[in-house]
Amino acid sequence: MRFGVIGAGRIGKIHAANIAARGDCEVRFVADVDEAAAAALARATGGAVGSVDEAVGAAEIDAVAICAPTDLHADLIEKAARAGKAIFCEKPIDLDAARIRRCLEVVKETGAALMVGFNRRFDPNFATLKARLAAGAIGEAEIVSITSRDPAPPPLSYVARSGGLFRDMMIHDFDMARFLLDEEPVAVAAMGSALVDPAIGEAGDVDTAAVILETKSGRIAQISNSRRASYGYDQRIEAHGAKGMIRAGNVRETTVEFAGPQGLVADRIQHFFLERYAAAYRAELDAFVTASRAGQKPRPDGEDGLKASLLADAAHLSWRTGRRVALA
Repeated sequence: MRFGVIGAGRIGKIHAANIAARGDCEVRFVADVDEAAAAALARATGGAVGSVDEAVGAAEIDAVAICAPTDLHADLIEKAARAGKAIFCEKPIDLDAARIRRCLEVVKETGAALMVGFNRRFDPNFATLKARLAAGAIGEAEIVSITSRDPAPPPLSYVARSGGLFRDMMIHDFDMARFLLDEEPVAVAAMGSALVDPAIGEAGDVDTAAVILETKSGRIAQISNSRRASYGYDQRIEAHGAKGMIRAGNVRETTVEFAGPQGLVADRIQHFFLERYAAAYRAELDAFVTASRAGQKPRPDGEDGLKASLLADAAHLSWRTGRRVALA
């Protein structure tokens, strides 16, 4: 499968390297407004620097990996869909739900295959937890707890363009909550503060937040986010049900432990998403390539992207108003 990669930043480098590492895929074109970054990534992956039109529309391109800034995603999805390409796009599709819906209409009309990059579904630990839930290990999940904390806040320039914590960071957790509960939330209640960096609050965002989701049957998901964790990249899930509890903990740098008079000491948890979700990014690409080749609909798809964005919008509204928000 021959890819055009749009975006040579941090996430573009991850996906392009994974494409190039496969024996059955290759990077043909890399496009980025930063020509030096595009050239460096093209050299590293065996591709060539190209324009967006080449990366999307060239006859030899089978699939497009959209790793550009969020405000370009919807336009690029539509362009690739009309060109008849399989599409992988990083989350979110857009910051505006109406724009997402218009984009998905184009995807539907063209019959394009679209996968949205909620990579955490493909983490080996979380995927195993999901499989055991599906097998009935704890019965029906009654309450799911998701913890996601970054080691440090992003630059303010990123905060201003990101759409805020709920739409940028917690959107992964909204998707995971839907994935694990297998039932759509009907109500959202959110609280948030700027406790890590006052400048984030001055920019109109939060860096510390908690959200409760409730489904029609009364099942609950609780999500905890922070832009700061002094001990590393904190990524944990716990699910509780009638038959027991199941959880997936943090991944450490090594499994080595020291036992001494002061107790048991283990190595630090992995520092950030590049290390923590390396296997998930590879598995995500595997799923996209397999589904696209088989002519099947890849998941998570555009509707999953829309539903996660609607939950993010509801959480943002709940935080702003201090009220529980019902979802249609």
